[in-house]
Amino acid sequence: MAKTSTDKSFLSWPFFEDHHRTLAIELDAWASEYLPPIVDSEHAHTDVDSTCRILVRTLGAGGWLKYAVPKAYGGMHDGLDVRSLCIIRETLARHSGLADFAFAMQGLGSGAITLAGSEDLKAAYLPLVASGEKIAAFALTEPEAGSDVAQLAAKLKERKNGSYKLTGEKTYISNGGIADFYCVFARTGEAPGARGLSAIVVDADTPGFSIKERIEVIAPHPLGRLAFDGCELDASKLLGKRGEGFKLAMATLDIFRSTVGAAALGFARRALGEALTRTRSRNLFGAPLADLPITQERLAEMALDIDMSALLIYRAAWTKDSGAPRVTREAAMAKLYATDSAQVVIDKALQMFGGMGVTKGVKVEELYREIRALRIYEGASEVQKLVIARQLLAD
Repeated sequence: MAKTSTDKSFLSWPFFEDHHRTLAIELDAWASEYLPPIVDSEHAHTDVDSTCRILVRTLGAGGWLKYAVPKAYGGMHDGLDVRSLCIIRETLARHSGLADFAFAMQGLGSGAITLAGSEDLKAAYLPLVASGEKIAAFALTEPEAGSDVAQLAAKLKERKNGSYKLTGEKTYISNGGIADFYCVFARTGEAPGARGLSAIVVDADTPGFSIKERIEVIAPHPLGRLAFDGCELDASKLLGKRGEGFKLAMATLDIFRSTVGAAALGFARRALGEALTRTRSRNLFGAPLADLPITQERLAEMALDIDMSALLIYRAAWTKDSGAPRVTREAAMAKLYATDSAQVVIDKALQMFGGMGVTKGVKVEELYREIRALRIYEGASEVQKLVIARQLLAD
């Protein structure tokens, strides 16, 4: 793995406290030592499931997954510190997209339990998420309901004995096929649309649960289509109150959308670093590529987009950590701008590599594939624009 050292001057911004700065420095050093043997091995490219399991265990052993759960259940902070989550995702993404994925899904996959689970559910699941012993998943999207969550069709029906019966499908579920449990959102029918949804925890060994399909994507990650064929679930597995599943899903995304932007920022920083190295070392027309005015213009544009993304991301994270109950607009802005601009930054970096840029095994080619999904999941760019506009109109 190439060096991923990058400008850390942004840590002097007033958004951060000393423990955030320490986290960024210590995680960068740890990642440089522990990740290359895992993500650079030939095995990592042939068995992504196994590699993700190893990454989760390694992140747990390193103590980094403690940031994904509250202190009372083996975590680092009293609640979820969003700035820490963003720093971790940005740092891991600079080193490895798959390592970032492994960390992110532990937080997102268990986030609904953190926010709305009973004490028993929190005690049963969260310590094992923090240690890396259990892999988590967030199951919201369906074949006919992605961005429009109100159209979910999976049904969670209460039985006479007080248990629940879950039927339906979910698709494009991260960690689908390797997760030990899924936080599933389904229709309990208290009202039409979004007001009739609830959430429940489903263990992977529950009778009636199966992986209907594994989904191949441009940047290999564990992704699956799930089937629930009359899964019988105890009422104690419910997350929060019936009929409040939509609110819970949005509250969970409210926290983690900023971290998606942070991952994109990590990819963009790595792309700029790769571009700087390449343009300094590659000669064109008798001089380094970096001496060309057009190259300097592109590098300046990349640096500008990176700083603008970072400001939006850490503003949203700081606002949430400062006690704001919701940061819907701020998180949407951060996610939208950071993911879209990272795509542009990476494309410019790839162009500077010429033919090497589209060669498999070259880092910028990997980044080009990694970034694309971030503009879709946890709310596509178009959806973020709607969210921002509706927040403006509601003021």
